[in-house]
Amino acid sequence: MKTKTLSNKMITAISVVLGLVLWYLLSKVPAIGAIINNPFHVAKTFGNELTSGRLWTNLWASLFRVIGGFSLGLIVAIPVAFLMAWYGIVRSVVDPWIQFFRTIPPIALTPIVIVSQGVGESAKISIIFVATFLVMVISIFQGVRNVDSTLIRAARVLGAKDKDIFFEVVVPASFPYILVGVRLGLAAAWTTLVAAELTGANKGLGNMIMEASLYFRMDVVILGVIVIGLIGLSMDKFVLFLERRLTGWQEVRQS
Repeated sequence: MKTKTLSNKMITAISVVLGLVLWYLLSKVPAIGAIINNPFHVAKTFGNELTSGRLWTNLWASLFRVIGGFSLGLIVAIPVAFLMAWYGIVRSVVDPWIQFFRTIPPIALTPIVIVSQGVGESAKISIIFVATFLVMVISIFQGVRNVDSTLIRAARVLGAKDKDIFFEVVVPASFPYILVGVRLGLAAAWTTLVAAELTGANKGLGNMIMEASLYFRMDVVILGVIVIGLIGLSMDKFVLFLERRLTGWQEVRQS
């Protein structure tokens, strides 16, 4: 197993190196190089933005919005998903609205949010909240619905009450789905960030990308895209780490 793990890490490292080489080669093509700056130029821009403090300012602003919107989405999604799965009447009332709003891109809500909340931080967090909530509530709902009915029947035979079944059987069995919802919610938060920062932001990674594109600063645009991708990837890996630690009792297929 250890040899296999090292082999997988080596393959990942080779993949990253090949990606950087391909990026460099593409940047040397005249028609492409005007848009995609080479990695060394972007690395120099990273150093300049970091030294000036602009990158830190934009990064913390975006992190605040993403974490705020995501946290609110998770706090609301968990009870709504469990209530939908546990009570048919709640599902009948709530599910059509969730399915309706799930098909609407968050950027379409931007004008409504601006009119109702202005251009402050609450507007940006609200857009991210809607996007993350709709993604997570579906995932968690499916997890609760997929709980093995045999476990529930066995608990009833042993005399467990509904409250005990819910907290001792349903919640632990659906916990992996909650973590899957968290992963999807974090991805949705970052992909919605640029749309959220259209609501009059003067700082943030999305705002940095949009402002740089106006002046054709493609090195800054690429830098912003890479930073968002790296932070999103790091958060996803952290949730995967928690999943391995907290759901180790489950049988997991090793790949």
